[in-house]
Amino acid sequence: MMMLRHLVSTATLTALGLGLTVPVASASEPPPTTVRSRLQDNVDAIHRTGTVGVVAQSTGPRGKRHATAGVADTSTGRTADVRDRFRIASTTKAFVATVMLQLVAEGRVSLDDSVERWLPGVVSGNGNDGGAVTLRQLLNHTSGLFNYTADFPAITSREGFEADRYTTWTDEQLIKIAMRHAPDFEPGAKWAYSNTNYIVAGMIIEQATGRTWQQEVTRRIIRPLGLRDTLTPDAQSRIPGPHLRGYSGFGEPGPAIDVTDFNPTAAGAAGAMISTTADVSRFFSALLGGRLLPPAQLAEMKTTIRAPELDPVWPGARYGLGLMEIPLSCGGVYYSHAGDLAGYTTRDGASADGHRVVVVEATGDGAPDLSTDKAQNQLIDQELCAYGEK
Repeated sequence: MMMLRHLVSTATLTALGLGLTVPVASASEPPPTTVRSRLQDNVDAIHRTGTVGVVAQSTGPRGKRHATAGVADTSTGRTADVRDRFRIASTTKAFVATVMLQLVAEGRVSLDDSVERWLPGVVSGNGNDGGAVTLRQLLNHTSGLFNYTADFPAITSREGFEADRYTTWTDEQLIKIAMRHAPDFEPGAKWAYSNTNYIVAGMIIEQATGRTWQQEVTRRIIRPLGLRDTLTPDAQSRIPGPHLRGYSGFGEPGPAIDVTDFNPTAAGAAGAMISTTADVSRFFSALLGGRLLPPAQLAEMKTTIRAPELDPVWPGARYGLGLMEIPLSCGGVYYSHAGDLAGYTTRDGASADGHRVVVVEATGDGAPDLSTDKAQNQLIDQELCAYGEK
């Protein structure tokens, strides 16, 4: 999913992602103690905004650095560990888009194919027309399809979540929620984040390959990269192994509840995956480094359009095919795909060549304003701007 915390609390935000080209800095590298202190200071700053636990990894040519704050579990008091798994929410979309572009490279699908070609009759009714929506428009959120999570109490309200946290949903059911609504605009007319796009994309991957999106992500990305802590669950509600527990109040009065156990079929190809800071870092390094896509398809992925809906959190944001492109304070841009699900906030950023990657996870709702987001963005920006390495 994406920006669900803000769908609940500020209602105007619904998306994520970024891209990076960093200019070479003239200053010499600061002492290691200063570098470690900067990362820890920024993690502590995120924690002070009201999060429960924070873990971060910064990876570059000189190795990896980690920092943590807070607890993984409020009931036991176990401290957060950078090796803990967590729900990556809409960061899942970058994985799904990568698989789709691999299929494009293999000639099995085309970005200009219509949804109707692959899923006859699925996108229809109330003015919806699958024949007018292309795969490219699904991946870059210009389809106009209504965002089903905007009409889905199972993930946006405390009562709905508690009633349906263990319910198994089919992709068809999720798309039918969207089809109850007219499109937000004509396909290609503008940009608006919609989780519906990636539910449809996941179904198309299955039609094109005969295997589920989970199987294809596992076969094409997780296994080749050795992402041992990355999972593509179907209806498994629990996070196996050591993990960060999530807590959310859904923007409603009353204390936050433990939202860790959750049937991820409610998120599907739009946000069901589980991972760690190390595995997400390795994925973005491989993707931007050209190890997952041929040059032509990686260029398509990094071809972006303005996404003004994201400006409150990421001023000047642009969106490609499952990637966001975000301006850096030091000049240039970085690539990413953030993820928000009740109780979990994933933020990441990678240089254009994948040589530098930063991943930070925070649990809990954080601040009711944008101070948590700003603190997370500051951490990523400072890490990527620190040396200006390309």
